[in-house]
This record gives sequence, C-alpha cells and structure tokens, in this order.
Amino acid sequence: MLEKFQFQFNKSNKFSPTNTLHSLRLFFFKCSHLFIIFLLFQIYFLRFILHSPTPPASVQPLEPTICEHGLVYVYDLPPTFNNELLNNCRDLDPWHSRCNAISNGGLGPRATTIAAVPESLSPSWYWTDMFAGEVIYHARILKHECRTTEPESATAFYIPFYAGVAVAKYLFTNYTAKDRDRHCQELLTWLQGQPPWRRSNGSDHFILLGRMTWDFRRSRDEEWGSSFIYMPLMKRILRLAVERDPWDQHEVSVPYPTGFHPKSKFEVDQWLDFVRTRNRTSLFTFVGGKREMKGDFRAILLSHCYNESSSCRVVDCSGTRCYDGTSEIQEAFLDSDFCLQPRGDAYTRRSTFDCMLAGSIPVFFWKRSIDRQYEWFLGDEPDRFSVFIDSRDVRNGVSIRKVLEGYSREEVRRMREKVISLIPSFIYGDGMGSSKDAFDIAIDGVLKRFKDQNRFNTRQKPFL
Repeated sequence: MLEKFQFQFNKSNKFSPTNTLHSLRLFFFKCSHLFIIFLLFQIYFLRFILHSPTPPASVQPLEPTICEHGLVYVYDLPPTFNNELLNNCRDLDPWHSRCNAISNGGLGPRATTIAAVPESLSPSWYWTDMFAGEVIYHARILKHECRTTEPESATAFYIPFYAGVAVAKYLFTNYTAKDRDRHCQELLTWLQGQPPWRRSNGSDHFILLGRMTWDFRRSRDEEWGSSFIYMPLMKRILRLAVERDPWDQHEVSVPYPTGFHPKSKFEVDQWLDFVRTRNRTSLFTFVGGKREMKGDFRAILLSHCYNESSSCRVVDCSGTRCYDGTSEIQEAFLDSDFCLQPRGDAYTRRSTFDCMLAGSIPVFFWKRSIDRQYEWFLGDEPDRFSVFIDSRDVRNGVSIRKVLEGYSREEVRRMREKVISLIPSFIYGDGMGSSKDAFDIAIDGVLKRFKDQNRFNTRQKPFL
C-alpha cells in the first residue's frame, strides 16, 4: 500500500498540496477498511471460542452398589412357624417321614448314585424335594449380604413362614378347613402386631410359598387346600410361589428347586460345558407316571413313547418309583434332544427344570405351563427355548415324533443353546460367591419392586 502511494506521488510533474492531501485520504480510507475487517474477524473468533461447548470431562461409570435396591429385614418368627415344623418332620406327612426332604437347609440328602454326572461335580448334587423352597430361601436369606437387623433401614420385610410345610400334613387326609388354616391364621395374628407391619399394612412384605398357589386358594370350606391367600391381611403381601396365578399382580413365580446346587461359578461352567457336548441318542423322552383318571394325558404320552421306542426314551414313574429321585431320570434327559412336559398337579412341573438343567428342550402341551410364568428367570419368549404342541392335537392323533423331526439340526442347536444359557438363572446354588442364581434374582427383583413402589409413597408412617 505504501509503495503504491509513493508511485502515485512520484508520478506527479510537480509538488501539489491538493494531490498530497488526496493521496493521504485515500491511504487512510483503505487502511480503515482493513482495520474494520481485522476487528470483525477478531470479534468473530472470540465469539467462537467463548460459545464453543466445553469438551466433556472424562466420566468414569459409577460402580453399582451391592445393595443398590435396598436392604431386607428378616422377621424372627416364633419357632412354631418354622423351626418347630422341621423338628417335627416325622409328622408332616401322613405316609412317610419328611426329615430327609428338609435336611441340609432344604437341599436334602446328598446324591451319590447319579452315574451320568461328572465325578468332580458329584458333591454338588442332592435329592432335593420339589417343595423344599421355603427352607432353602430362609437358610439363604439369613446369610444375604443385603440383610439388615435394623427394620428402620429396610426396603423389604421377609416372612420366613413355612406355609407349604405347615399345611401339607392336612391336605390329603380328613382334616377340617380350620385345621388347614390354623398355622396361617396364627401367623397373621402375630404379624399384625409388629411395628413394621403397622407402618405399611404389609405392602413392603413378602413371603415364599413352597407349594403351588392353588394349595392356598380355598374359597369354600369343602374345597381343597388352605384359604391363606384369601385371608384379608394377605391382600397386600407379595408372594413368591413355584407356580403363580397369572392374573394375580401380587404373585411372582420362582423356579422349583432342582438337585444341582453348585458351590462356585466354576462348577456352573463345568456343568454347562458338559451338557453342551453331551452325545444325545434319543429324539425325545418322557419321565412320568399315568394316573387313575379317565382320559389321563400322561397315559397317552406313555403309550405314544412306547409305540415310538426307536425315538423316545421312557422313565415310567407310576406309583412311588421316582418319589425320592433316581439317576435314570437325569440320564434320560441328558440323552434326549427334547423332553415331554405335560401339566402336573397344576399347570407347571418340577420336571421342566430337571429337563432344562440337562440341556434338553421342553415340549409343552398347555400354554399355561409356561406363559406368564418364571419371567424373571426364563424371560418372556418361551418359543426361543421350548416347543408347544396342543394337547388336543395329540389326543386327535398328531404324531409328536413327526412334529419334533420337523425341526432342523440348526434349530435344535439354537434352542439348546438358549436352554443352556438359562441354567444359571434357575438353579439354587450353595455358596456361589458373586455369581447370581435363582435365589439372588428373586431377592433382587423383590427389592427393586419395593424400591420403585416406595417412590410413589410421599409420606410414610414411622415405626411405632
């Protein structure tokens, strides 16, 4: 710019103040334009710096606390509601002693004769009774890491009443309705006098029912079972049961106990590898016994299997042959791709979990045997790990063998992998450390449910 000014100045023939003044004005005019442009650039640059979002700081994810959903308080009930029942185990059944069934914290006696089980895992197998859940849950929750002995700090309150053990004695013989309800009524009378109960009227309380919910739903004196669930004080208590009423929002179904109670995740992984690589020689199996009733569906399945002996393996449990367990049952499940699961005394069966534990794919004949049951443990997509054949179709002559042969090897493999992936979620361990089993999932689910429920309670009465 300066050189250009000099050039214009030298170009004049003679010195002229007018020309000089004009040139200076032109020079300063152009300089001012450059200055304004420079100033605008500086303003824009500063605005960019000041308004740019600050890069987020490196945020480390928070470690979830062990008891993120709260603490559980376990009632110390009068012994008549639990320990005394165990002490009188010989009198709990009208036909034989129940002492073995409820021994070892509900796990039962050790099983030493299951030939199909790897020798290294044999110490973790027991003859566990299907209705021993109340004893198992009580023994486990007393050692739970989120148990508190201070009721004021609890999110949930566990009632360790062995309801199924208490009423079983009175179910099958000529006892009165009053006899069947006595323990249940006495328990609720005691409970309503406790400060935690008076604070919530039972809305943050839960109980484990070791028998199906239907054993506690007697609506008239002449009907089956106890009326425990229909007693007014039970209205708000959350109930865990081995089979729930699908339309009762205060019930959650939990898995029947199986015989495998691993002591570590390593043992679980050993078992998963074992069932995954098992050579299965039968297309399907049926474990069960016929009953003396007209049109018994189990009798139809037994007949069907005997007629398809090249594809179906049978373990006939008629009478009491399978009552205390037999290694033949586990071997049959381990050797079969599919296992037939008709309804039991109710819609579900303990056998379903024995079958899946062996990596066998369950075949259901009633939707209610799996739908809206065990969602916390098995998920809500039973088609991914099971097969459904309508019982009415079987009665009308549909071949179970042909239906099952219609699945490709890849489809069978995928269903089996899903079954195997679910095993850790439905077994009850025996000190598995940080690995969660069915008990842990159940307690976590209860605590989370009550924690979420409490968010809507803006006012809570104090303990009195």
